[in-house]
Amino acid sequence: MRNRTLLNGFMFISTMLMINNSFAETVSLEYKGFYDDRLKQVNKQNFPLVELAFSVPMTPDCMIKSGSITTEKEQYPLTYTKQQRIFIPYDAQLKSDRALVNIHVIGDASKCAIAMQVRAKEAKQSYTQTELLALTADMNRLLDGLQGFPMKYFRNPINGLTFEFDKMQNDNEKVKLVIDNVESMVSETYPLTLEKINQLQQISFLRNPILSAR
Repeated sequence: MRNRTLLNGFMFISTMLMINNSFAETVSLEYKGFYDDRLKQVNKQNFPLVELAFSVPMTPDCMIKSGSITTEKEQYPLTYTKQQRIFIPYDAQLKSDRALVNIHVIGDASKCAIAMQVRAKEAKQSYTQTELLALTADMNRLLDGLQGFPMKYFRNPINGLTFEFDKMQNDNEKVKLVIDNVESMVSETYPLTLEKINQLQQISFLRNPILSAR
């Protein structure tokens, strides 16, 4: 068993312990890192429009086989989706009990990471400019809380929003986008800058997106 620091494009979470076998590895993360560094900050305030989302990338070395949250005396299932978003509960008792978040992946866990995104809580196919501006404001407030004093005063505000869609059936498939009655086709990811948000009145898609900060 070896100790490693978990690094990803969005965050650090305490210590990662890897248990190897010939086909899979179990990544164990201290729950305290999720609780103190992220969940506690978010739950101290009210963010009606946005939330934190944790996920594991869907790559050949990072396919989740199973997951759990364990203490010295208890074991609980770890909830995750087909898209490998993982749901971490907010529970002070788990911190007190020194719980571990265990993710069993097929492949080489040293090539994996846990990403954190600020996302819209509700997936909608249509948004007005007012709704989009309210989302960006809530995202900025949440990110300021995560940064803490004094670093929040040196953080640049988010530059817009990113709309993501579930993996298409084939490489040529597109999603119809309508901005102020003007139609176009977009791929799996569509970035929308703050400048564009301030110029439009309404945006809609043929499919529900995942909406995150840019």
